[in-house]
Amino acid sequence: MSDGGLSGRQGEARRNDAAILASARAVFVANPDAPVAAVAEHAGVNISSLYRRFSSKEELLRRLCSDGLKTYLEAVRAAVDDEAGEPWEAFATFMTRIVEADVHALTVRLAGRFTPTEENLRDAVESFSLNEQLVARTQAAGALRTDINAHDLTFIFEQLTSLTGATPERTAEIKARYLALHLDALRAPGRTPLPGPTPGADEQFSRWGPAPPDVEA
Repeated sequence: MSDGGLSGRQGEARRNDAAILASARAVFVANPDAPVAAVAEHAGVNISSLYRRFSSKEELLRRLCSDGLKTYLEAVRAAVDDEAGEPWEAFATFMTRIVEADVHALTVRLAGRFTPTEENLRDAVESFSLNEQLVARTQAAGALRTDINAHDLTFIFEQLTSLTGATPERTAEIKARYLALHLDALRAPGRTPLPGPTPGADEQFSRWGPAPPDVEA
């Protein structure tokens, strides 16, 4: 990634931040209880250098999840904005992008371990609104089964993020394989009625705290 014309010192700081965050993701997804020192060791930086960039483990966790949420927002916005495309293709492309980015590994492993900021909550509200728009449009086109809601997508992503193979390449293949099965199951008309009610906001957000007021049950 280009440093965009930043000075040598600024560019180095950005690269250090990226290395620390990549290491923090690897360390904390593997073991959420790991100490910050394990992140510094993984990144190959001095612990004091890490603390100059991120003042606490909670700040690191918050930044990881914030970045993951923004990645999600970028993908779902792109799908919603693709009004000229075929609705099912836009939906399937969105699902694929999210599984490949694996942002829900952060949700599964790190939920409840830090206090979300107001910006995090605003992003969560926006992502849910966009999810609803995408689901509604794909259902209106007759492509997506009508007995699911936007919350169902999150639980599907969380199922897929738990899959692992012997190598990163095999993990990607396995996730792609089972995403294809989920996509077939999501296409309208649904062949088998789904048991139980659709998930609600409380089930979705209880891991982080109370559901934001703008998110529907």
